[in-house]
Amino acid sequence: VEADCNLTAGESLVRQFLYGKRYFREQFGKDNRILWLPDVFGYSAALPQIMKKAGIDYFMTTKINWNQYNQIPADTFRWQGIDGSTVLTHFITTSENTPLPQKSYFSTYNGYLTPAPVMRGWKRYLDKQIHEDILVAYGYGDGGGGTTEDMIERGLRMARGIPGCPRVTMETSRAYFERADKQLQDSPWLKRWVGELYFEYHRGTYTSMARNKRANRKAELLYQDAEFMAVLAGLTDGMAYPADRLAQGWEKILLNQFHDILPGSSIEPVYEDSQQDYKQILDNGQELLDESLDQICSQIATECQTAVIFNTTGFCRSDVACLPWPAEQPLPAVRDCHGDLLAVQQSADGLLVCLPQVPAKGYTSLRLQSGVKSDTASPPASSSLQVDTQRLENRFWLLELDGQARITRLYDKTVDREVLYPGAKANVLRAYEDKPMGNDNWDIDIYYQQKSWEVSELQAVEVVEAGPVRAGLRITRPYQDSTIVQTIYLYDQIPRIDFATWIDWKEDETLLKVEFPVDIQADQATYDIQFGNITRPTHWNTSWDWARFEVCAHKWADLSEEGYGVSLLNDCKYGHDIRDNMLRLTLLKSGNSPNPRADREEHRFIYSLYPHAGTWRQADTMRQAYSLNQPLLTRIIAKKQEGPLPATASFLTVDKDHVLMETVKQGEDGHGVIVRLFEFKNRRGPVRVDCDRAFTRVTPCNLLEETTDEPLQTLSDTSFSFPIKPYEIRTFRIEF
Repeated sequence: VEADCNLTAGESLVRQFLYGKRYFREQFGKDNRILWLPDVFGYSAALPQIMKKAGIDYFMTTKINWNQYNQIPADTFRWQGIDGSTVLTHFITTSENTPLPQKSYFSTYNGYLTPAPVMRGWKRYLDKQIHEDILVAYGYGDGGGGTTEDMIERGLRMARGIPGCPRVTMETSRAYFERADKQLQDSPWLKRWVGELYFEYHRGTYTSMARNKRANRKAELLYQDAEFMAVLAGLTDGMAYPADRLAQGWEKILLNQFHDILPGSSIEPVYEDSQQDYKQILDNGQELLDESLDQICSQIATECQTAVIFNTTGFCRSDVACLPWPAEQPLPAVRDCHGDLLAVQQSADGLLVCLPQVPAKGYTSLRLQSGVKSDTASPPASSSLQVDTQRLENRFWLLELDGQARITRLYDKTVDREVLYPGAKANVLRAYEDKPMGNDNWDIDIYYQQKSWEVSELQAVEVVEAGPVRAGLRITRPYQDSTIVQTIYLYDQIPRIDFATWIDWKEDETLLKVEFPVDIQADQATYDIQFGNITRPTHWNTSWDWARFEVCAHKWADLSEEGYGVSLLNDCKYGHDIRDNMLRLTLLKSGNSPNPRADREEHRFIYSLYPHAGTWRQADTMRQAYSLNQPLLTRIIAKKQEGPLPATASFLTVDKDHVLMETVKQGEDGHGVIVRLFEFKNRRGPVRVDCDRAFTRVTPCNLLEETTDEPLQTLSDTSFSFPIKPYEIRTFRIEF
């Protein structure tokens, strides 16, 4: 589908190309070479590389011509992504049949094929000095009606030549692009645009219909987890890979990434349908994941009651696992594979266990000894957690709250530093009047900042957890007809501050944000995008800067100076607003049109603050964000059992911390295991991948899983090496 390119995850974009190109090959015998996206709300800087590695040479859009403040100074140019890949790009200049004077810049994909629009399209074309052709998209495309006999007749007449009007040729867009590519390949005047193609409208689509965005994020990660675990179950026990069921789920995920569904800009019945779709997607995905987890657990040798902890991320991590454990049962003693006693804590979610290391793309086992008194279940005097209604503290942080439960002090104990801007208050929830000039659920206009209210009224503050693994302070706030409940979590061993949030939202035309004023001096912030990250200015020096008053990021954004920084993580949000030293995350947007009930419902989400020494690269912000988004998975084996699998294992590991292994799945053709990695710290160098079992062959692939001649060295029957470039995506097929 014509998918949104801001919110859709990198792996989902890969599947959009994989499924889309396969469909056209199977149904029409054609290989698409053009990405045709006229009606999408901005284009990620990761797209050029994804296009090139999916066999796409050319890109067409028009929506960027609608920009609110600035015009990109070219219509035909090379677009360069974060890794240096470029694609020939063309903004169609097709004019409306009867354009409004105030929209002289406006172009459309629903042109009417008559002399006047053709003349206007040619007149406004910015690259006439190097290229003498434009592309005209005509017909009723937005409604699927296509062209008409009248348009075709007029086109045939203009093809014969009309004095004063450009001659029209009816041919395919592929022919147009191939001719332009040949004519312009050596031109020194062909412009180049580096980085994202930011659309200066529809900024509200990063936030509208939060329910859909949360379901999309959860579904994307769930199906990647299910694919990896199905591969592991197949290799360990011969379990059949559920290719058809996974594909059906992915197709529904991709369908709901259409650029008016996922962005929240559709009519209300669409979201009634998508709610049913996502329930089916998530239920089926969880069922697939559970089947694989249970199958793997049945093959692990145990001596007693055992908890198995699975880590689906591509890096070894320290984290907290949550085990299903009845609250009425005594806390067990929990020991790791080495016999060391681990800290445990009963919570409303289950039994919390702090693990020092869980292998990458693998699992570890814990021995559970039931019937042990709670005061002997944890290592003695090991926890640093302290909490009351005005203060939370662990080995990393000291947080102080005022009488309205706002954070007035955040002190970093590890580096002896105050994190907040002097005199400022943090975790402030602020409601803004949100009445855009038009396109209610699409847009946020810059003047929204002129009228706002702090959500400061306090209903209750209570300590809900007090360690030794985690401390929790619950804050309840009313706001007009809505209710906001937040629990601030501090961990004994994890240097992250989580804000688990539940909101029953009933407000109209209101934008809700959370803000953190931090004592950081930086003129650029870094934002997570698909397969990498980009920087954007924190100042408003130029019209290009202040046009980006609301921007999109995925799992994290970061503001760092030399030696110290603060990352803001989330598990399902996308709208960000970082100016000067203020970090803001946009939480909800309740517009009235075309869906009059957008976001008026219950919401659950987590955002996290991660202050850190060094930059985000040195502090491994990426790993913290992935850990937040992909919690450890758990299973309990009730008794002793025989099995061929060891107590702990790591299926695949990468030896470099600037390379993330994300996707592990069966090949689309049923052969081998596809492994996809990407570089995310703008660093090049050799990378080594090790496997816990022997393979017969490794071959490099593109994103369509076709063999390529990219460099690769097989070191042994369990390891291989390859060079990687900054922000490069690499894909391999491993055969066992």
